[in-house]
Amino acid sequence: MESERIKNGANRAPHRSLLRAVGLNDEDFDKPFIGIANSYTTIVPGHVHLRDLVQHIKKGIIDAGGIPFEFNTIAVDDGIAMGHEGMKYSLPSREVIADSVEVMARAHAFDGLVLLSNCDKITPGMVMAAARLNLPSILITGGPMKAGKHKGNKIGLIHVFEAVGEYEKGKIRYKDLLEVERRACPGAGSCCGLFTANTMAILCEAMGISLPYSSTAPSQGWERERLAYNTGKQIMYLVNNSVNIRKFMTKESFENAIMVDMALGGSTNTILHLMAISKEAETKISLEDFDRLSHIIPHISPIYPGGEFMVEDFHKAGGVPALMKSIREKLHTNMPTVLGKTVGAILEKAKINNKDIIRSFDSPVHPTGGLIILKGTLAPEGAVMKVSALKTKDYTFEGTAKVYDSEEEAYEAIINNKVEKGNVVVIRYEGPKGGPGMREMLSPTSAVVGMGLDEDIALVTDGRFSGGSRGPAVGHICPEAASGGPIALVEEGDLIKISVANRIIDLLVGKGELEDRRRKWVYHGPKTKSKFLLRYSRSVKSANEGCVLE
Repeated sequence: MESERIKNGANRAPHRSLLRAVGLNDEDFDKPFIGIANSYTTIVPGHVHLRDLVQHIKKGIIDAGGIPFEFNTIAVDDGIAMGHEGMKYSLPSREVIADSVEVMARAHAFDGLVLLSNCDKITPGMVMAAARLNLPSILITGGPMKAGKHKGNKIGLIHVFEAVGEYEKGKIRYKDLLEVERRACPGAGSCCGLFTANTMAILCEAMGISLPYSSTAPSQGWERERLAYNTGKQIMYLVNNSVNIRKFMTKESFENAIMVDMALGGSTNTILHLMAISKEAETKISLEDFDRLSHIIPHISPIYPGGEFMVEDFHKAGGVPALMKSIREKLHTNMPTVLGKTVGAILEKAKINNKDIIRSFDSPVHPTGGLIILKGTLAPEGAVMKVSALKTKDYTFEGTAKVYDSEEEAYEAIINNKVEKGNVVVIRYEGPKGGPGMREMLSPTSAVVGMGLDEDIALVTDGRFSGGSRGPAVGHICPEAASGGPIALVEEGDLIKISVANRIIDLLVGKGELEDRRRKWVYHGPKTKSKFLLRYSRSVKSANEGCVLE
């Protein structure tokens, strides 16, 4: 066991003395040491209840013969960080989380890890660390928040962002906006739609690194507590049988996760995170894998914002096992899982309880996957679009560019009616290097939807769009503007064409003209004075490589 390095032999008497100071007794030194990475904090709704949930994990570990040691990681709430400089810190926090878990696990020689996470960058950061360490490890998240209710309808955080656009347009009064604000987020848990937090939890379950139903069971109640306890017991099974996490991180396991992503039409951020995790696991996946599998798997589950149902409805419909059962013929069902059963064995017991929420291949929401990869003269190295959030299946748009060098400039233009029907709003210098940090653009997209412009304009950026975004939005434009990509050369009035059917995004400007513009182009450096963000900017790789660090 790893922990033998800190507890066996006469020369480890000082180490044991320190461990006795935190409560260990003679008999405890023969037991496996399990680290619990807990991202509990009182400012993030998805994590505020983890201090209580972790007690059930600890009990499961103790009952199965282990010694739990809890430590913490940071956690950025994307919703609170949205729309200002704080969002620049969100994606970089993923690397800090991964590094902190590695530091704690290696410094204290844990035999296994339980990853207690929930929200956007915290789950992928923890899983990246687990892949890097390759110890017996298992993930459990805090679970989804219940949907809010307003005028008889289910609502969530994105409804509040969109209500801001309605208010700016004069469609609703301030007291109406306040009522939506008060009702949208009723308690603990990750936001109730298929945004990055819930999507990543679902994909990790599909990959086999968390227990069945753990990604969708409600954030509070007996089901979540039982899953936490069973996770504590199951980590001991993995440790006692020397089952390391990379056993569940094969190319086939990643493909299963991608296919589930396509069937759900989840957050575009999952592309960044799955690629980053695969690199840590030394299992290479690329944009081409996402593109290939999006042709094979249709979008079959209309979960908000790509449909009317919330994650709580998806759970009642059968959850991840039921969805995987619907696409079983395309999956790698012989893959192992942390439960000790294969994917196929889990699917045998799965039931589809609602065929409106989990459809079949024969009646999809969209004929192709919910996420697609676009390429063309504007994005020669690729871009990402969430077609599950579009109203039309064969979306095509050609419009004139309105160019903004920051999210703030674009948002102000949108709410002040400076963007018109037929425009393509280009938001650049918001990529991983140029931002720095590749901010999410939920405020502009929500304003567009709230103001009723989502069928009349398109948005394009080298930054990211939130998992909660809907409407015609293309993100992850590569190369980014800060690297001299074509998006840096776009000028007001240029024509841009987007075609979902052909998977292209083209800047309709002649090659000679672009070469002239490139000769005049000057980059003034990343827009920050933060030492942390400047270090990140110098080290981060492109979005088409998962924004991993050099």
